[in-house]
This record gives sequence, structure tokens and C-alpha cells, in this order.
Amino acid sequence: MTSSPTPVTSESSEPRKSAISPAATSSREDIALLGRVLEIYDQKQVAALLNEACGGTRCRETVNRWVKGKMPPRLSHMEYEALSALLPQRPGHYGNADFTFIDLFAGIGGIRKAFDAVGGECLFTSEWNSFAVRTYKANHYCDPATHSFNDDIRKITKSDQLNVSDDEAYAHIDQMIPDHDVLLAGFPCQPFSLAGVSKKNSLGRKHGFECDAQGTLFFDVARIIAAKRPPAFLLENVKNLKSHDKGRTFRVICEALDELGYEVADVSAPKGRDPKVIDAAHFVPQHRDRIVLVGFRRDLNVHQGFTLRSITDFHPRLRASFGDILDTQVDDKYILTPKLWEYLYKYAAKHREKGNGFGFGLTGPNDTARTLSARYHKDGSEILVDRGFREDEAFNGDINHKNRPRRLTPAECARLMGFDQPGESSFVIPVSDTQAYRQFGNSVAVPVFEAVARLMKDRIVFGRKKVAGEGQNQWELELAG
Repeated sequence: MTSSPTPVTSESSEPRKSAISPAATSSREDIALLGRVLEIYDQKQVAALLNEACGGTRCRETVNRWVKGKMPPRLSHMEYEALSALLPQRPGHYGNADFTFIDLFAGIGGIRKAFDAVGGECLFTSEWNSFAVRTYKANHYCDPATHSFNDDIRKITKSDQLNVSDDEAYAHIDQMIPDHDVLLAGFPCQPFSLAGVSKKNSLGRKHGFECDAQGTLFFDVARIIAAKRPPAFLLENVKNLKSHDKGRTFRVICEALDELGYEVADVSAPKGRDPKVIDAAHFVPQHRDRIVLVGFRRDLNVHQGFTLRSITDFHPRLRASFGDILDTQVDDKYILTPKLWEYLYKYAAKHREKGNGFGFGLTGPNDTARTLSARYHKDGSEILVDRGFREDEAFNGDINHKNRPRRLTPAECARLMGFDQPGESSFVIPVSDTQAYRQFGNSVAVPVFEAVARLMKDRIVFGRKKVAGEGQNQWELELAG
């Protein structure tokens, strides 16, 4: 466990008034709280955290006995509060949010964090990776009374069950997913295939996106959009989505969104000057290109004039440097071993001789890092922290041996991705370093999406009002003004 939250009272629970509460009520409350905490931390971690906060010598077996009902928890007031403090607090604007959203293919919640920051409230989350779910629940408020969590989105859309009719699938989506104002999704990039189309034709199924996107996870996103008709959506993917499968993937996606009645911002932007492709280097010290598809429901007429070119209005005046996100002292385990460093150095030298650009990325305090990837845990080669390596000294000399580069720590990755500010370590990382590197490498740069959220917000709010039958002409009047 890399970091732990500050012990504060969670707003998700009522304070206890006695050292040990009445048995019947207390046991149910204690078990429910313990269950939520164990969705994030393992039994050994929970015992250690309780010992640290409350004193004592609890062990994994103690927690295990609680879970299996061999010994009721009967938590003291101090223990109950210590466990409650391990859960994220309820954001102050929840219950009175400016708009609502759902978070699909959520990862560790980078896009959610951005939309929370501008006044949105998350009602539904879908993420299949159990390790990512732990990190998500450690950092984002997920009260079971107001928020639903799903692992496999196909359980919601019924997309993997050909015997379920389209009407049945849409009815199930409508039942399982709450009404919302914005759909957020960082869906995987997959090739579209004609496989299954003939089967659907034989069953008398619909054409359009229902056929073209069948078998991909974008299909599930499209089905939810079709069923719930939110005023807006934001879809995120790798830059190569535009060229994937010779451009067919992107074409089918755009055609599907158009068929569903949505205007996609900057959809026809020319190659090389596409505002949909945003580099995080304007916000954090890392090059990270992502394609962002923002769409608004055409019939609500709130889309006119929207362009992602306006994101420049939200570029920070002073961006943090790479050196700003680094800790002054880190564990020696993050320093490359002599053997690994020599391998990476010789590998890069070999490819330089061939005129290739392959090799490690040695990153100094004033440099902009390469893209952090999900494979960073393997050798850290794309972003190595320069500790004073000197090309004018012998590679195996004392100076260069002492100053071998190191990997970023997970906490530094959190800052590089914008989950934390320089000097902060508030983002909770309850998983191993290997899992943390994978999670940050698969995530988004939070400040980029906060800027997009701020660009979208007024139109989302107006769209929400129009759906509710309010302010029918307000946005048009503002555009005219």
C-alpha cells in the first residue's frame, strides 16, 4: 500500500454516541462498513490500519473471523470512525449537483475526477478490472444508496446474448442505468467486423449501428446512448483511433453517433490540425495525445459554436515542470539495477547506430516526459528520472554508477497524470506498484478533461433544462447575443 488517507470522519456514516453500540444495530452497521472497506483493502491492510489508528495487535485472522461471522466485529466508536475514514467523503455538491453523469470503462476514475471538479455527480460506474475498482473506490465516493457499480457492461446491454431481442435489451438498459446528463466513456479501440451480421439479419434484427458495431465495446456505449438519450457525451480514446483499421473504425463510430442524433464537435477537422486530438503537455509535463469526442443531442440545439479549439482558454498560465512532480527522497528500489541500466543503454546505442529512435527516455527536471504507458512496470524505460548521468564520463565509472536513473514512484505518476498537484500525495493507491503503474498508464491526464468539462458545462446545463422543459430559448438567445 503506497499511501493512506488522512483519518477524518466520513460523511457517509453517522457518528457513534457510545464506545460500543447496541448489539443488533451495531453488528449490521459494522459488517456493512467492513464490507465496503474490504472492497478496497485486504484483510491484512485493514488490521494494520486499525492498529495504526486505534492501537492494538489485530491481525489478518481477526478481520477474517469478522468477515466469516465467527466473531461479530462489535467495533468501538474509535474503530468505526477509523474504518469510515478509509472511505472517500461525500462531495459537498452531491445531492445538489449542476448535472449528473455516468462513468463507463472508468479505470481509476480520471475522467470522473474531472467532471466531479466542475460540479457534476456520478450516478453509475462500470469497470471490469478488479484492481482498478479497488483504486476507484478508494478515491471516489460510491454510496450504494445513490450510486451503482457494474463490472461487465455487457451484463447491462445484453450485447453478448443474441437470443435477447433489441427491445428487451433497451428495456434492461433503461431499468439498470439511471437517467443522466452526460455519458463518459474511455472505451477500448477494437476493429469492427461483419461477423455476426448475417446472424442478426436472419433474426430480423435492425441495421445501422446495431449491425455495424456489433461485437465491439463501442456497441455497448451506443446502445446506452440510444436507450437513455443523454443531452451530451464525452468519449476518449488513443490518438490512433482515427487511423485504426484503415479509418473504418472511426468512420463507423461517427456514423453511429450521427444516426443516434448527436452532433460531434469538430468531426470534419482536417488531418494534422484536429482539435479533437489533445496533447496533455499543455497541462502536465508529459506528452500524451488522446482523441476526445464530444457530442450534444441535435434536437436540443445546444451544440452550435462548440469547438475543442477553445480548450486553449483553459491552458494553465504556469504549468508544473517535471522536477516539480518529483519527491526529494525515494526508496532505493526505484533505482535501476546496474544490469537493467546497462541493457537499456546498450539497446538504445544499437538502435541509434541503425538510425532508429528506439530507446529509453532520460528525463530531466525541465524536460517534458514521454507518454507513461501501462507497461511502465516492466523497466520504466520511457520515463527514466535523470539522477545526474554524464555522457562525458565512463558508463561504468563511479559517478555514473552512483547516479543511475530511476523509475517514477506511483505517487509521482499520480502527479504526472494530474490526480495530485505537485507536493501532494492525497490520491490513495491501495494496490501494488505493478498494478498502480498499469492503472496510471491506462488512465487519462485529469487536467485535460477538467478543461473539456468546463468547456462543456454550460451546454450540458442548458441541455438538462431543455429536457426538463425549462429554458427552451435561453441558449439560442445567448448564442444570438
